[in-house]
Amino acid sequence: MPEEKPKLLIVEDDAGLQAQLKWAYPDFDVIIAGDRASALAALRAEEPPVVTLDLGLPPDPDGTSEGFAVLDEIMAIKPDTKVIVASGHGARESALQAIARGAYDFYQKPLDIDSIGLIVRRAWQLFQIEAENRRLAASAGDEHKVLGRMLTAAPEMVRVARTIERVANTNVSVMLLGASGTGKELLARGLHEASDRAKGAFVAINCAAIPENLLESELFGHEKGAFTGAVKTTEGKIEMADGGTLFLDEVGDIPLPLQVKLLRFLQERVIERIGGRTSIPVNTRIVCATHQNLEAMIADGRFREDLYYRLAEIVVKIPSLADRPGDPTLLAKAFLTRFAREMNPQVKGFAPDALAAIDSWAWPGNVRELENRVKRAVIMADGKLVGAADLDLPGSGDEVSALNLKSARELSDRKMIRHALARSEGNISSTAKLLGISRPTLYDLLKQYDLQA
Repeated sequence: MPEEKPKLLIVEDDAGLQAQLKWAYPDFDVIIAGDRASALAALRAEEPPVVTLDLGLPPDPDGTSEGFAVLDEIMAIKPDTKVIVASGHGARESALQAIARGAYDFYQKPLDIDSIGLIVRRAWQLFQIEAENRRLAASAGDEHKVLGRMLTAAPEMVRVARTIERVANTNVSVMLLGASGTGKELLARGLHEASDRAKGAFVAINCAAIPENLLESELFGHEKGAFTGAVKTTEGKIEMADGGTLFLDEVGDIPLPLQVKLLRFLQERVIERIGGRTSIPVNTRIVCATHQNLEAMIADGRFREDLYYRLAEIVVKIPSLADRPGDPTLLAKAFLTRFAREMNPQVKGFAPDALAAIDSWAWPGNVRELENRVKRAVIMADGKLVGAADLDLPGSGDEVSALNLKSARELSDRKMIRHALARSEGNISSTAKLLGISRPTLYDLLKQYDLQA
């Protein structure tokens, strides 16, 4: 069976050039389009990896507006397409503008078939390399997944996942301890899916997010007429998770009176709805999480010791992101891929300074902070690569790029001068006094570092 040829879309309105170009590429399956509508229809139907595009298309054959409109739509629909634009003699500005808008390369008219053929073949080879890199990155991501959904390369987190896998098929209660944003709910879902309860419901409730007077009804349900507004009988979260798993997040926020009722359920495996008199047997597994120090709360009388030992039959401590070397960059790349696909397809990856900033930041908000910063950076990024400035990390635009003592000194000078200029509102004399230098010296530094007062 003959090997399938790669597809090449030629967007050209001149019938003579169409014929000439159609036979110039024997190694490609050539598709011809003469205007924007047919070009975009061919792009969607054929998904060609390489496109040659004449910027002068009808209804603006003497200008570039229609050609740029086609380029912009190609980049929006399929940004990995390699677009090679044709510009008239001397129209270098249009060609550079096309490159800035995402084109791969350009060539000038009149055509040189050999030259453009070389550009097309290189574009196809680059497309293949990038596609292979994406495939390898995706497979590498799968290798780093534990519990089916958590992405990690850190041995500390792999040990956590293995512990959860070992206890998944038992009925013991599991307590997940870790700072906010470390992925406690994700691990709880992983435990549920790895257990023999996977076909049952996974129900999650954040005990800190529900007012104290409503939490009992949320957990245990209520009978019709039990209180004002109870117009129908309602199951609680414990009952809804019958045969499955109930995840109690921030369990340390459960008030003491309700702790007694939860303890009875854990001991007897029966519940009573508010306003009800019937004991209802429930087969629900409890997984809980908290970032609080429950042992200190027990000592202060704010958490029942007997409930703690019922909930903490197995305790799993989750390390913070700062204690998981390699995970920040691994997770950041996964988040970027997801958010770029959803919000800004032109973004392809991180610039080196952004990766350095991600790796050096302590991430006090853990994975949640990392996810939010990457999402914002993808939305705000102007080019194909997210830079350190897009992440808005304190100091990310300065410290991460110092490669030697000279550059470190320059970065420090720039930073101090900018701070002094800001404090003095751009006044040169005041800035020089703040810095402890003379006005001529300050002028020399401003000129040397290309800074503006």
